[in-house]
Amino acid sequence: MTSLRVGLGYELEVRGRTSEVEQQAFENLLEQGVLADRLGYEALWMVEHHFTRGFSHSAAPDLVLSALSQKTERLRLGLGVVLLPFSHPIRTAERVATLDILSRGRVEFGTGRGASPLEYQAFGMPFEQSRQLWETNLDMVTRIFEADGEPVYAESEHWLVPDVGVYPRPVQKPHPPIWVASTSLEGYLSAAQGGYHLLGMTMLKGLDAVAEDIAAYKAELAKHGHDPATRRIALMIPWHVAPTREQAYANAADAVLWYIRRQVNLVTPSDYMDARHATYRVLGQLAAGQAPEEAVETLREHHMIVLDDVAGSRKALERLEAAGITDLILQFQVGGLANEHVMSSISLFAKEVAEL
Repeated sequence: MTSLRVGLGYELEVRGRTSEVEQQAFENLLEQGVLADRLGYEALWMVEHHFTRGFSHSAAPDLVLSALSQKTERLRLGLGVVLLPFSHPIRTAERVATLDILSRGRVEFGTGRGASPLEYQAFGMPFEQSRQLWETNLDMVTRIFEADGEPVYAESEHWLVPDVGVYPRPVQKPHPPIWVASTSLEGYLSAAQGGYHLLGMTMLKGLDAVAEDIAAYKAELAKHGHDPATRRIALMIPWHVAPTREQAYANAADAVLWYIRRQVNLVTPSDYMDARHATYRVLGQLAAGQAPEEAVETLREHHMIVLDDVAGSRKALERLEAAGITDLILQFQVGGLANEHVMSSISLFAKEVAEL
């Protein structure tokens, strides 16, 4: 039995152009979430993306999680993440609190700034100020929650909170757990300085380099007076387990590579330009450009994906635990993988890999 909290993660890919395929992707997610709740998974996380046709149709994750909250009993509901620069802090606080009420206190509040200039253009926000916008909005949302309905006044270049009480209030006090998503060491250190939980992935760097950044995050927490033992660290990884490794490859290799080819260019922050960034970018592009079997092996070697049988999945799980994480977010539904394969993998992982 693993010591990690294990959850599911969704980009909500739609591999097809018809509205029927799009609608079925939402239905599949809800069905998979109900199964995960029954099997003992900890949480289900959803990203927020806009204008990413095919790759992610998760533009309103709070609405999907609200629907899921009415179908589940214990599964925590992860906003992974709310793109804070694109919403007024009052609206963010209202929507997160509403979801917390409907779910009876099961929200995990992940935050981020996004990495798409197109999103900033569409929402009328300056991309070059993305970090400042995220920090300012997160501070304001936190203030609103901590005020617990009492009037709050603040203003910034882009919004005004005019001495109003904001309702409803979240069930969790003073607010749901706050997470910060990042793919860079700079982002990890920023999260640590604020004492926030950390959401990451191995998609750019591979696990060895991410483990180094996790150690730096923990050291930075302690440096700023935050107890590392009380902070959670989650990594999101595409994962498919089947009775044999050959079957795992046959089921999911095409779907995972379809996803990888679209993911690499979307998750790299625009200001992530240190010397190591070039190495990681080449690593991702290298895998995307290789023949399928070779690409899968490159990705597996760096724990950027896991496609394996039960024994191989257990070894990967042990390696991730050793890297210092507390939470594992599994992308079982990836690249338009058939629902029956996803449901089977969710069940097999819970019963024979993690023994939830």
